[in-house]
Amino acid sequence: MTLNNFRIREIKPEDNPHIAKTIRDVLIEFGVPKVGTAYADKILDTLYEAYNKNKSVYYVIESKGNIYGGAGIAQLENYEGNVCELQKMYFLPEARGLGLGNKMMSLCLQKAKEFGFKQCYLETLPYMEDARKLYRKVGFKDLDAPMGDTGHYSCNLWMLKDL
Repeated sequence: MTLNNFRIREIKPEDNPHIAKTIRDVLIEFGVPKVGTAYADKILDTLYEAYNKNKSVYYVIESKGNIYGGAGIAQLENYEGNVCELQKMYFLPEARGLGLGNKMMSLCLQKAKEFGFKQCYLETLPYMEDARKLYRKVGFKDLDAPMGDTGHYSCNLWMLKDL
């Protein structure tokens, strides 16, 4: 899938250091706490391996060999039920405002349906306003409390969508 010279594709092993840096750069840009968020995730430096399992996928946004963002789908951690989580959806400024978020979201949600998940959960932060607009646009609803236990205790907004 291509858009404005950007291509969305599945992650490859050689993407690991680049997507980890991209995610950390975006989190720093937004002033996100380094603990209790994706910044501190043990798997951040090995996303290819982390998503190379059943009912799990991670996509990157690539252009001319550079990684500009990504997003993934996996079973919601520490939750009994057929619920996946939209995970680690972050884009560098160059990849924002081009429709890539909508394309990435559609791709991830379609894959979640193919995997047989019934609902998709996500966690975010109040200052991620553009992301929250996109989530609502595609049908995510606000929750009063978190589901599962992702370890992201600094993320204090939770959303859910029926698939």
